[in-house]
Amino acid sequence: MRRLLTFALAGLVAQLIDGSLGMGYGVTSTSVLLAAGMTPAVASASVHLAELGTNVASGVSHWRLKNVDWWLVARLGVPGAVGSFLGATVLSRISTEAAQPVMALILVSLGVFILSRFTWRPPQVATATTSPHGRRFLAPLGLLGGFVDATGGGGWGPISTTALVSAGRTSPRTVIGSVDTSEFLVSLAASLGFLLSLGSTGVRLDLVLALLAGGLVAAPVAAWLVSRIPAQVMGSLVGGFVVLTNLATLFRAFDVPGSARLPITLLVLLAWAVAVGVGLRRLRRDRAEQAETSVPDDHLVGV
Repeated sequence: MRRLLTFALAGLVAQLIDGSLGMGYGVTSTSVLLAAGMTPAVASASVHLAELGTNVASGVSHWRLKNVDWWLVARLGVPGAVGSFLGATVLSRISTEAAQPVMALILVSLGVFILSRFTWRPPQVATATTSPHGRRFLAPLGLLGGFVDATGGGGWGPISTTALVSAGRTSPRTVIGSVDTSEFLVSLAASLGFLLSLGSTGVRLDLVLALLAGGLVAAPVAAWLVSRIPAQVMGSLVGGFVVLTNLATLFRAFDVPGSARLPITLLVLLAWAVAVGVGLRRLRRDRAEQAETSVPDDHLVGV
């Protein structure tokens, strides 16, 4: 029971992160499952099965809050589904010994990417609620994001959300809501790919339901928080957490000596703390600049 509650809490936290940032559910949940001893293919399959429910809850919540551009959902989600099905098939055919370091490397790379993205290059702010991007941009983006998502146990958000927000042509809340909603197609295709390749062997339905339960609780809260929390700080926290939770797998895969593991871990913790500090300082500076440029309310009195 304690283990199920732990996974439910992991699902809740992962969905709060994902629904608020448009990324993080897969990389966070998969990292927890790998740390619990699951094989890469089973961990990714379990996470994608749980995501089927959380994606629906998150999509409905974002839709009610008018955070969804359905044109963007379709143009991004369909190629994403193709990529995730291919990725699930590839991961299912790789041996556990070979897959563990590969998945850990992908997750650590995504963690570093998220950490650096939100610390030193925070998302630009746009106001358009309809994406102006065409198929030439969205189709390759969706295909790549879906493939990495299935093979790495996460990556749809870090790739798709980051690329769309970085382009600076669509409102961040619309990007996050649309990417979260389109992820249902990606999760469905990945789940089908894993089930066709693996069957139900090794997939713990009780753990899937625990992840799902936590995610369902968090989905509406995350959708509400999407425009109210400092994304820079949360992005830095998520990125560092993902890197830290996958270090042990990399240590084992590459036979890192025990004497070197503690110094490396301490260096990662130090870099993480510095990144969070930079993000906080940048956030305070940006808010101070906005306060200086805004027009005081009392200036409008009598107009």
